[in-house]
This record gives sequence, C-alpha cells and structure tokens, in this order.
Amino acid sequence: MNNLKQTNMKTSTLLRATVLILLCATLAIPANAQLDLPRGSQMATVSQRIGITDVEIEYSRPKVNDREIWGKLVPYGMNNLGFGTAKESPWRAGANENTTITFSDAVMLDGKKVAAGTYGLHLVVNENNTATYILSKDANAWGSYFYEPSNDVARVEISTTTVPHREFLTFEFTEVNPTDATLSLLWEKKSFPLKIEVPVNDLVMSKIAADLKGQKGFTKQSWEQAARFAFNNGGDLSQALSWVNAAREGNFFSQKDFGNTALKAQILLKMEKKAEAMTLVDEAADMASMNQLNALGYQMLQMKEHDRALRFFKQNVKNNPENANVHDSLGDAYKQMGDKKNAVKHLKKALSLNPNANVKAHSEKLLAELNAS
Repeated sequence: MNNLKQTNMKTSTLLRATVLILLCATLAIPANAQLDLPRGSQMATVSQRIGITDVEIEYSRPKVNDREIWGKLVPYGMNNLGFGTAKESPWRAGANENTTITFSDAVMLDGKKVAAGTYGLHLVVNENNTATYILSKDANAWGSYFYEPSNDVARVEISTTTVPHREFLTFEFTEVNPTDATLSLLWEKKSFPLKIEVPVNDLVMSKIAADLKGQKGFTKQSWEQAARFAFNNGGDLSQALSWVNAAREGNFFSQKDFGNTALKAQILLKMEKKAEAMTLVDEAADMASMNQLNALGYQMLQMKEHDRALRFFKQNVKNNPENANVHDSLGDAYKQMGDKKNAVKHLKKALSLNPNANVKAHSEKLLAELNAS
C-alpha cells in the first residue's frame, strides 16, 4: 500500500514538473517566433492626406455577428474590464491591440492642438447618442486594459448619428475638404464622427521656406511655385514677392520670362501697387505667346484697362493675321468698348478664316447680339 502511494506521489510530482517545464518553454518563445495565424477580427489600416498632412488609423475589425453591440458588447460609459491596471476604462474602438491614430503634422481637434505623433484612440460611448473620443499618448498598450487618464492628450465630445447597418467595424474618412476631414467609426447602426483640422497654409509656407534652403532651392521653378502658392492661398505677399524676385534675378538660375513676370504683376496688384504692376504687365506682353497675349488682353478688359487690352489684341492680330481666334478676341474687345463697326469687322473676319467650332459659335453669338449676323 505504501509502495503504491509512493509511486502515485512520484507520478504526480513528475507530471507537475513536466507541465511546469512546458509552460516555461512556451513563455520563453520570443514574440517574433510565434506563428502568424488568421484572426477573428482582422487588422486594417486607413489613411488620408489633408493638404500635406497624413492621417493614418490602424485597428482591428470585429463583426456584429448577431450580437447586441451598444450597451452590451460595448458597455456604456467607463468600465472596469476585470483585467490590467485600469480601474475604469473606455472602449478600445476596435478589437485586440490598441487602436492607434498617427498624424504626420500637428492638427486641431475641437480647437485643441495635437502634436504630430501616434496616439492610442479610445471611445466612451454614452446611452444618449453622445460619445467622447480620447487620444492617449500611450499608443502601445493592449486595448484599454491599462488606460491611464494622465496620459490623455485630447478629449473630444461628439454626437453620434444613425447609419445603415455595418457588419464589420470600419473607420472611414466620410468627408474630405482642403483643410479638414471627418474620420468616422461606423459599426452596427452608429457613426462616431471626428473632425480633424489642419493649418494647411501655415504648414506649407513653413515647409516651403525650409525646402528652399536645401536642394529644392536650386531651381527657378521652385521659387516660382513657392510665390504662386503664397499668392493663391492668402500667404504673406511680401514673402511671395521676395520668392518671385529670386526666380527672376540675382541667382545663377534666375531668368525673367512671361510666367514669373505676370505673376509678379499679380502680386503687386494685390499689394495695391498698380503703377508698378502695369509696367510689368507691359513687360510680360513683350514676352508672351499668342495665347498668353490673348489671355492678358482679357485680363485687362476685366480690369477696365481698355486701351491696354486693345493694344494687346491688336498686336496679336498683327502678329497672327490669319488666325481666327485673335480676330474673334479683338472683335469681342471692340464690342465691350461700344465700337460696333470694328467689332463686326473682326468678328466676320474670324468667320471667314475657317474657325474651329468654339470660335465659330462665339463669333456668331456676338454678331447676333450686335444684330449683324
């Protein structure tokens, strides 16, 4: 009897030792040596560029799978999840690891500046169709089990909306504009929108200034692009003028041409320096191609600079006497200036030169308006 008892004790001890050795061996396997197997909630990544800023979300996509989601699978409010160090946790906004959001530049969330970087993205879902997005600087935690409020970078209160059923949890950029985008978590029949704003112009202007100090600053085109962006997007006009001047003179790559001369004229006009601008307009006209001179003439018409416009259109006709389009434009200018006789003369001349369909239709329309068709 004693021998049998001793044998059973030895067997039990050996079994426990074997289990312990196997457990230790399992725990000792490096993470990168584990098999990469399919998950029930698949990983996904979605990204969007706003201006020159990239926003990327990485998350896992659980299914509804006939479950009651809101208030059940995803409890309302903050909750003790029964694991980890957090006494109260938000929802991880997905499954498995932390859902993360990455900004390549600083952005604004509900008026709060958030620096470039990667953040853990969490949600507090409320029963009254509201929710709170939480960005945590702890982007490497597993889910929300180790959530620590002191790591919060931003909290954004939102209202949820009702959407058609989404079986898989999905993040989408549901609205994209030049300086902002709306990121929405869509699952079951709820949408959780988060508006992300980017100071695009300030970022671009800062990046341009930095780029022009490097290799990109060794070409005339870079300085022209910089000046054009500042001019078109409400940038500092003095800076725009400085940049276009660098493209035109003073550097080994500098060269005056129609494009940068016309651009400088536009900048000066915006700075209310019309006399200087008109001198450059005349300079640009001397370098213009037929189409450029035609466009310049129409710009002068819009500015009520009729004498200058007429001079440009006449010069185009002198240089290109057999071109229907330049006669059509000169006729248009005469019409706008109230000179019916010369308008009819050049519009009919345009029609006599076998014009393309667009020019023909335009000349015929103007003649009909003059009762001279």
